Amino acid sequence: MAHWLFKSEPSVFSFEKLIRDGGTEWSCVRNHSAKLNMMAMKLGDRGFFYHSNEGKAAVGIVEVSALYRPDPSDATGKFGMVDIRAVEPLPRPVTLEAAKAEPRLAKMALVVNSRLSVQPVTDDEWEIVCVLGGLKAQRGAKRAKAPA
Repeated sequence: MAHWLFKSEPSVFSFEKLIRDGGTEWSCVRNHSAKLNMMAMKLGDRGFFYHSNEGKAAVGIVEVSALYRPDPSDATGKFGMVDIRAVEPLPRPVTLEAAKAEPRLAKMALVVNSRLSVQPVTDDEWEIVCVLGGLKAQRGAKRAKAPA
């Protein structure tokens, strides 16, 4: 199972809105690297939901609920979208500052290319961010809450 990071400004679309809506089409992405990342996604892949610009923190876990397909908002036909749904909030948001301060995340896409709207996350990065966020990560989708 692959892992991802989805970025959104909370004033435009927040994790709380994703929870309320039950899911969303992740559309209007106009970057070829982000497009290739979405094309690589499989059903059930997990990702972090990251509040950009305001807060600059991973705040929740999402799951890919529909595969890549054309984005009707793109008149050129070059770009597509996936659907995601909220899985759970992170007990503690993981800020960009905290990610940059963690040496094991020095090569994470978020740290080296924070502008990319849909990013890959390695298995090791996934585990580290989950633990920083108050979850105990395990390889794959199963996780248990970290001990208090």
